[in-house]
Amino acid sequence: MSKITTINPATGEDLQSYDVMTQQQATDRVEACHAAFLEWRKLSHQERAPYLTKIAQKLRDNADELAALMTRETGKLLKDGQTEVEICAAILDYTAQTGPDALADEKRTHGPEAKRGVVTYQPIGVIYSIQPWNFPLYQPIRVLAANLMAGNGCVLKHASICTGSGLRLRELCIEAGLPKDLFQVIVIGHDTSDALITHPLVRGVTMTGSDDAGRHIGATAAKALKKTVLELGSNDAYLVLEDADIETAVKFSVMGRLYNNGQTCVSAKRFIVTDKVHDAFVEAYVAQMQKITMGDPTDDDVQLGPLSSKDQLDTVKDQVAASVAKGARILCGGEAADREGAYYPATVLADLAPGMPAYDDEIFGPVASIIRAKDDEDAMRLANESRYGLGGGIFCKDEEHALRLARDHFDTGMVRINSFGAADPNMPFGGVKDSGYGREHGGFGMKEFVNVKAIFLP
Repeated sequence: MSKITTINPATGEDLQSYDVMTQQQATDRVEACHAAFLEWRKLSHQERAPYLTKIAQKLRDNADELAALMTRETGKLLKDGQTEVEICAAILDYTAQTGPDALADEKRTHGPEAKRGVVTYQPIGVIYSIQPWNFPLYQPIRVLAANLMAGNGCVLKHASICTGSGLRLRELCIEAGLPKDLFQVIVIGHDTSDALITHPLVRGVTMTGSDDAGRHIGATAAKALKKTVLELGSNDAYLVLEDADIETAVKFSVMGRLYNNGQTCVSAKRFIVTDKVHDAFVEAYVAQMQKITMGDPTDDDVQLGPLSSKDQLDTVKDQVAASVAKGARILCGGEAADREGAYYPATVLADLAPGMPAYDDEIFGPVASIIRAKDDEDAMRLANESRYGLGGGIFCKDEEHALRLARDHFDTGMVRINSFGAADPNMPFGGVKDSGYGREHGGFGMKEFVNVKAIFLP
């Protein structure tokens, strides 16, 4: 039987080894989840809600332990891990509070005689959740909370490097009283994963990851006529417009590029700066990025920890090197630290052009791309040229102007104005173009995997 071993990216030390399941073992988990679903679906939304509230409290009660585990497995700052636990608890609480009303039957009328009708949101079964390593708790929780409330079961395939976090989450859910088979965590390879997507008892597939992985999983599910929700990568543009407040722009641009060690799908990656403020912004931004303290992610004073793995470090190094080879200029950083661990410094690149990874692609690390624009209109054009469309940002003193651009022109699923932040339970999360489709949070996620059933009464 093959094994996977988790590794601390800050030190390179082996953490723990886990047996990889056979296809039969994984299938058994799917079947057990389906059996649990058949009982769970009988509960009302109001009866399901307390389970979510109890899981939220269990996460809060174990926040220090969970944050430390995530830091050991992925290198995220310990304080960011503690924030992640609270975001997860807030999502569970929000879903418990709003789910019964959001999923309640709706009275409608039909026909010229206005006869009675009912629209009801019914669960469909086992949802297969394929999740990445960058937020080991948040990624699975946002799927789990919505689908438990909807009445579905959930089978999680987590990224191998944070296997321990996925398994610990399931343990805590069971400790909180969730039926043990309703949420399964499976340790499997890609071939077994593809087989599960086509399993008759899997009724929907949701995945967060790269656009290449999304294409494969989406195509595999489509052949089996399974609905998917795909939250994929992005190279989010943050626009620094002609009337931007430079201090505000720099503050949130540093935060937006370095949050979670630069490994966040919806974060500031390309900074499109208008001619009028270009030099002032770049000078101030580079100065702040040069001051960033990199080191032990458990140290409260550290602002940037390691990347999640040596493989991730190599990928970032290669993307920067390829961009420089094509003419990009390094304004700061740009060279991996000569130390133990997967550390890469806060980096700023300029003189970017199409054809460079730092212009076209997503760099999942603390690397900022500066792109010069003639004016506000040109900045918006450059932002939308990307094949991605997950999030973005606008720095502009004229809030109404920024709002119009965000609403009418920015071709993304989310836009931040004069700010940066993590996901919010009350706002939809998702993208367009190569960043995927479907929405989570804000009540939308609870309706992605339900049977919206029309009932016609006489």
